[in-house]
Amino acid sequence: MAGLLKKPLKLALVQLATGADKSINLSCARSKVLEASKAGASLVVLPECFNSPYGCQYFPSYAETLFPSPPTKDQSPTFHALSSLAKESKAYLLGGSIPEYVPSTKKYYNTSLLFSPEGTLLATHRKVHLFDIDIPGKITFRESDVLSPGNKLTLVDVPPYGKIALAICYDIRFPELATIAARKGCFLLLYPGAFNLTTGALHWALQARARAMDNQVYVALCSPARDMEASYNAWGHSMVVDPNAKVLVEAGEKEEIVYAELEEGKIEETRKGIPLYTQRRFDVYPDISKGDVKYEE
Repeated sequence: MAGLLKKPLKLALVQLATGADKSINLSCARSKVLEASKAGASLVVLPECFNSPYGCQYFPSYAETLFPSPPTKDQSPTFHALSSLAKESKAYLLGGSIPEYVPSTKKYYNTSLLFSPEGTLLATHRKVHLFDIDIPGKITFRESDVLSPGNKLTLVDVPPYGKIALAICYDIRFPELATIAARKGCFLLLYPGAFNLTTGALHWALQARARAMDNQVYVALCSPARDMEASYNAWGHSMVVDPNAKVLVEAGEKEEIVYAELEEGKIEETRKGIPLYTQRRFDVYPDISKGDVKYEE
């Protein structure tokens, strides 16, 4: 029987440095994505808010309209840049996330876009869990002051490799999403994310390894590069973790691309050694993947 990952996959995480100029951000992203594809990556990931600075004060002015799809170039230059870039690079391309605006509801979202190597939009994911925290003396942030949450899980087939799950940053703190995705057959959980210097130091690597360990799948987190002159300081340290919770690769703080080879059969090997999937007690507790799960907005 074929495994969840049907053939080896080279994954690239682009830890991009972003600034105030959207056109420069898109140009830099293009350069890095093409560099990654030339290095053999078949799936390239950009970070959360890769086309803009991260912050509630920036979301409205950088937001683009994505629906009805496809939008015009005036409505979403980023959509068309990503589509063209995926086609040019001949790779799957996850446009980490961008601020999205829906004129009919006047709502803003933090939205990720996945394109095929042919430049076709395969999936969108709106951040489900908004980043609202208050750690006294450290950081207070409320995405919900501007953004609205998405209302679905996002699982998508990426032939010929298998199925992946998309989520964004704070979504990783909610293991239900990861558990459902893994039980629905995903081999990889992708989280573009911009943790900060407080939460990054505490939980970035821990969350990545925990989601991998619990579900025995690959997990990848892609951060923006750290800019200490920006109003929000991203943690960096983009990383890929294997199904045994081993960190395969980890970036530093600055702009760089990191690569990982995802191995066919590694998930099955891990699950055979520690057979959680045959040991769960659904007679004692429920299987959340069989509950009322939303896959459409």
